[in-house]
Amino acid sequence: MKLAIFFLLVVAMSSQLGAQARSGKTGPDESKLIALENAWNLAQLEHDSKALDELVGERFVYTDYDGTVMNKAQFLADIRNPSYRASLMINENMRVFLYTDAAVVIGTYHAKGTADGKAFDHTGRFTDTWILHENQWQCVASHTNLLRK
Repeated sequence: MKLAIFFLLVVAMSSQLGAQARSGKTGPDESKLIALENAWNLAQLEHDSKALDELVGERFVYTDYDGTVMNKAQFLADIRNPSYRASLMINENMRVFLYTDAAVVIGTYHAKGTADGKAFDHTGRFTDTWILHENQWQCVASHTNLLRK
């Protein structure tokens, strides 16, 4: 059920951002990638590792703000961790840099909630590397760093 809601939101966001693309602000790939980034946040809020499994590639590598490096399995297990409870997860100032069958998305994020019983309020930057694999965008690398804790 969550997965269906997730993909419905992705389609809705893509449609809305597609309207912006027609107005000359962004192209269809940029709009889709921004929608996917926002869907990623929703999946994290909902602990929806199935949705994130669709978004990240098989050889995905994640570098967290504290220097922790995770592969896809570790990242998805971390998403399922019930001791992590985000109440806010938003991206801002996103920019998309397109290449042939690849893209880099940068931006800032704000995340609030609790982890292991302790409150957190993080503001940081992220860099996500996406590839177009079998006509589907997949994130293959993600890196975050804190601006403010």
